[in-house]
Amino acid sequence: MPKYFYTAQSLQGENKKGFMEAKDEHQLARALRQENLILIRAEPEGPAGKKINLEEMIPSFGVSLTEKIFFTRNLRVMISAGIPLPRTLETLAGQTKNQKFKKAILSIREEIIRGRNFSEALAEHSDVFSELFQNMIRVGEESGTLEKSLQALSNQMEREYDLKSKIKGAMIYPAVIICAMFGIGILMLVMVVPQLAQTFEELEVELPLTTQIVIGLGNFLAQRWYLAIIIICLLMFIFWRATKTKTGQQIIDKVTLKVPIISPIIRKINTSYTTRTLSSLISAGVPIIKSLEITAGTLGNIYYKSAIIDVAEKVRKGEKIAQALRAYENIYPSIVIQMIDVGEETGETSSILAQLAEFFEEEVTNATKNLATVIEPIIMLIIGAAIGFFAISMIQPIYSMIGAM
Repeated sequence: MPKYFYTAQSLQGENKKGFMEAKDEHQLARALRQENLILIRAEPEGPAGKKINLEEMIPSFGVSLTEKIFFTRNLRVMISAGIPLPRTLETLAGQTKNQKFKKAILSIREEIIRGRNFSEALAEHSDVFSELFQNMIRVGEESGTLEKSLQALSNQMEREYDLKSKIKGAMIYPAVIICAMFGIGILMLVMVVPQLAQTFEELEVELPLTTQIVIGLGNFLAQRWYLAIIIICLLMFIFWRATKTKTGQQIIDKVTLKVPIISPIIRKINTSYTTRTLSSLISAGVPIIKSLEITAGTLGNIYYKSAIIDVAEKVRKGEKIAQALRAYENIYPSIVIQMIDVGEETGETSSILAQLAEFFEEEVTNATKNLATVIEPIIMLIIGAAIGFFAISMIQPIYSMIGAM
């Protein structure tokens, strides 16, 4: 039976090294778990294995949510099966095709082999693993419930993925209609308008202002289309840069909270994110103030982010969450504040937050289902107005010419 030199970690976070005989690493991990130790590294006596050269890995541009979900699910399953953490990470790195993610996982594995905690190694890759992920893992390590923390993270990310998928799915139909409308409009301006303009010029017809605008736009697109592309790209870049500034983000977030159709959905989405994230963190054992600060970091809307940061400061001074949230009844529904108040009185805050999250996630689902139905008549009105403006602009000179005969 081979003899292994192992590095393990106790439930209190203390590292322990030693030698133990075992049939394989699985048996070694099970034996150590009976002693309340989690296997971190195991090496059989003999020459060390070949090391992986991380420099060969080429980074990519980002890590998708689906890749993180796959990673978290499989990590939980392999850890529960008693597979050592470094070997688990090496296996999962081999399964991902994203080079940036692979490089991060292998780097974390190397850090763990050197004796660092899993959560500490994750903190070195904050661009891949969020603060929520890091804190959930840290709590799991400290309490000896890493599998439970990974399960909670999987559920959290799956809910987030479902919510984003529903929102994207609801926006596909309006986006296709609007793109088609612009495409047809540009074709009309480029192909039809110049021919009509030539006819009007030959007949020496006096053109109204609206007709002159349409003809001028058509001629510009037909003759200087490259300038149009440059202008559109420049405007998109300016808008993108504006969204990265605090002032620009405030304006956009304020507008989205005022638009009648979009506003209810934005409020429900941010409320569901708040309650779901806060519930996961509190149930995992993260302190209330830290949970609020992490939750604020996960919110996209700057007004919701500022609200939760302010709530965290008030809770630090001794207020309850519900009491602090009452100043933000304009963005958080009163039912959320009342239910949190009940949860704080009964000691079931995490459970009530989870119920609120499920309720608002269902509300988002229903709202996105009806979004296409609500937006469709508005799009039809816009298309009708555009077609009407174009038709009147081009037909009006013809009627003026007939009237002059």
